[in-house]
Amino acid sequence: MAEVTEIHPATNQVSTTIGVFPYDYLILAMGCTTNFFNNVLIEKNAFTLKSTYDAISIRNQIISVFEKIVSAEKTELDYLYNMVIVGAGPTGVELAGAFAEIKKFVLPKDYPGIDFSKFTIYLIEGSKNTLNSMSEASSRTSLNYLKKMDVQVITETFVKDYDGKVAMLSNGSAIPTATLIWAAGVKGNKINGLHQDLWIANDRIVVDRYNKVNGFENIFAIGDIAYMSTPNYPKGHPQVANVAINQAKLLSRNLKNMIFNKDCKEYEYKDLGVMATIGRNKAVVDLPFAKFKGYFAWLVWMFLHLMLILTVRNKIIIFINWAWAYITKNSSLRLILKAEKGDV
Repeated sequence: MAEVTEIHPATNQVSTTIGVFPYDYLILAMGCTTNFFNNVLIEKNAFTLKSTYDAISIRNQIISVFEKIVSAEKTELDYLYNMVIVGAGPTGVELAGAFAEIKKFVLPKDYPGIDFSKFTIYLIEGSKNTLNSMSEASSRTSLNYLKKMDVQVITETFVKDYDGKVAMLSNGSAIPTATLIWAAGVKGNKINGLHQDLWIANDRIVVDRYNKVNGFENIFAIGDIAYMSTPNYPKGHPQVANVAINQAKLLSRNLKNMIFNKDCKEYEYKDLGVMATIGRNKAVVDLPFAKFKGYFAWLVWMFLHLMLILTVRNKIIIFINWAWAYITKNSSLRLILKAEKGDV
């Protein structure tokens, strides 16, 4: 339960909140955090989705908003009925699709007196397309799915500011909203002790093909935080789990090779494909050898994510939960979990 505050390469030590520790080899794997592009107001008022706690906070917010709508004044309704999601990458698209289905199948059961046709989900994207990192066909398909699900997609537009009540857009318009979820990019979790020249845009650390930090023999960086330029990926690898996992596996083998004076192997990313789900029975999949969409793509997405879950017992329990949710079109949990004052 400690936090590293600074590294000291000259003495091979790390400072933490519980003391100073020496190291023989140091591996930096701090991952990424949300990139608000230096907009303090948005950072203060927007919701993010990087952890289980973030997900619970969003659920608390959505349920709380509809509790307020029941007794709200008419002047407050526009502000409460609008939801804005910023960023149409996989996270933003999947969120928009999920909330479109919650709007249709789940919330009306709890709030039969509310007119859900007024509940509007906006998806704001700075580029021309949704799922901009995927193929043109998948991008086009995801946009069509979202439109059919009544999501208002606004492209080539940025959210310039958000004070907790109104989202100001780069096209000059404004959207009153109580809920703005920021999924518009990431940056590395920076740490003190490395020279500024080692960091590039979005706070990633420059490493060689062995994940070794430039200028050091015993400091490495892996995963989202590492910026490795290769012939196939001259601008660095995609910040996805498969890259981080494979870099960690290779580095563990290379460390053993270094200890026993054996040759080390350079890292090369093998792209196994990209996929995104937009909602019930709707997904897009880009594999190196094929691209497909719809119900079969959704089944592939479900199967692969189920296989990534640890232990057979958890796989079975989650499969049963997914199957029940699919059949009933419902979610069983409606708790609003908020910390009391004075809680640690």
